[in-house]
Amino acid sequence: MSEFEIVLRDRVIPNGAVRIEDGRIAEIRDKPVENADLSGGGRLLLPSFIDMHGDMVEKEVEPRIGVHVPMRIGIAELDKKLASCGVTTAYAALSFIGASVTSGVLRSEDHTSAIIDTIAGMKDDLLVDHRIHARFEVTFAPAIAMLQKLMDAGRLHLISLMDHTPGQGQYRDVELYIARIAKERGMSVAAASEVVGKRMAGREGQGDVLNALQDISARAKARGIVLASHDDDTLEKVELVHGLGATLSEFPVTLEAAREARRLGMHTAMGAPNALRGESYSGNLSARQAYEAGLLDMLASDYHPASILPAILGLSELSDGGLVAATALTSANPATALGLADRGAIEPGLLADLVVADRQPVPRVRATFRAGRMIYGDGTLELARKAERVGLATAERLPAA
Repeated sequence: MSEFEIVLRDRVIPNGAVRIEDGRIAEIRDKPVENADLSGGGRLLLPSFIDMHGDMVEKEVEPRIGVHVPMRIGIAELDKKLASCGVTTAYAALSFIGASVTSGVLRSEDHTSAIIDTIAGMKDDLLVDHRIHARFEVTFAPAIAMLQKLMDAGRLHLISLMDHTPGQGQYRDVELYIARIAKERGMSVAAASEVVGKRMAGREGQGDVLNALQDISARAKARGIVLASHDDDTLEKVELVHGLGATLSEFPVTLEAAREARRLGMHTAMGAPNALRGESYSGNLSARQAYEAGLLDMLASDYHPASILPAILGLSELSDGGLVAATALTSANPATALGLADRGAIEPGLLADLVVADRQPVPRVRATFRAGRMIYGDGTLELARKAERVGLATAERLPAA
């Protein structure tokens, strides 16, 4: 691979080349080479994206409430979308919570278990390396036994401790949450208010879950499963989850919570859509603000994987770290936080998990490679090779596909 702007851990090579052997990066050169198998025409070459939190799989298998497609079809479709967005390692964020008016069947315990089983059965046929991120709602005690079983079976790779009860965390603004539920479910504000009120009352009726959390933490540590906390909004919550063994703070709600997580040595993660838009849809902490404050370690797709590339390019203009620091948010940093030592950077010996991208006219993934094999291509690079072989044009002069 030659004629690429290559983003390394510590610098950017303006026009270099990469040699791949047996699915791994064998050599990196500061200058282009002749007769390369693939010419980039000056396009960006990035380490592919490690997406540690993606909510999309539930929507792919139930695209509308009560409308189900075969799970294998939905998962295969998501797999294709992720590859087209530059993702080669994806943690499917799956919820363990009882079905309700606000969650529907798509987040019921049985449905979630079926998705996990289906992903495991399809693993060898999928383009992307899919892993399971269990979202454990701490107020839903019936999920504890299933989590324990899945951990013992080696099916889980990341666990988030979550509490989506209105009035704290992500949904601190109760009125805003009621309005959202009313809009999403086609309910009146009064009906939505009643639903939210029942959820808040249900939390008060829960027994002490600390013992259960301590058991989950101990099992996760014994099996090498990373433990995260979700929607940290207070210093006290950050300290509590850190004490339980959480090493990752997902979507901190306030700058103070993010700062406390960093002080305690935890990694922080926020959503790429938040970074791209410059604001949280829930009215919480802006990912851009966290990044400019030096408190953001990772970007996740959250619910929109196409946001990852433009979010990286946007953030690259906000700090002295430039493209190197912004690229690390979706590659080297999550690899470190999640214990993935064989990937996360363009470096000799690591897997050749790579993304070819254009900056203009809009940020766009042109090709994705996993272990040196192209798992997505929009035809641009192939057109460039053909044009050069027959002398029609250089890759730089080809029109955008």
